[in-house]
Amino acid sequence: MRLRVKVKEHFGKRFDEEIRFFRGMMQGPKTVGSIVPTSSITARRMASVIDMHSGLPVLELGPGTGAITKAILGRGVKPDNLVAIEYSTDFHQHLLRTYPGVHFINGDAFDLKTTLGAFSDQTFDCVISCIPLLNFPMAMRIALLESLLDRVPTGRPVVQISYGAISPIAANPDRYHIQHFDFVMRNIPPAQLWIYKRG
Repeated sequence: MRLRVKVKEHFGKRFDEEIRFFRGMMQGPKTVGSIVPTSSITARRMASVIDMHSGLPVLELGPGTGAITKAILGRGVKPDNLVAIEYSTDFHQHLLRTYPGVHFINGDAFDLKTTLGAFSDQTFDCVISCIPLLNFPMAMRIALLESLLDRVPTGRPVVQISYGAISPIAANPDRYHIQHFDFVMRNIPPAQLWIYKRG
């Protein structure tokens, strides 16, 4: 009986999450990159880039309903060592209730200096991004990446999820390096993971 209740609660939460995600997509299609939340397998793969010995906080962009936030915390990052920027106010309110202690910021990741506020001069261990870059002009994508790379130590990654066949950010070997990190079939749609670094 208890198992049945737990299963029901699990699927109830999952259904609520997908409804919230779908509503967010309908309200702001440019701010949501997929038709369903990121899979736990993809989320754990993205969180695997975190260096747990650096002592630096992690920056997450576009947490949505929190699938990757959960994986980051599951990796061992303390809530107060995670800063996450979410554009959608609805998602932001949900995240505040679901993951207490995380520094969630309701704002625009393309204006990091303003949005990060007290964290604007913070150095982060890495950046984990679910921003739907393909919905924005290339110049904006490159400017965002450059701003992110300014906020991590040389050699540390910005990991980005995308659903296209090639990197969502154009190559510029003099400024940064691009690495194809993984292709995750067990995601809807299948996800490409990219890493960007300097040095």
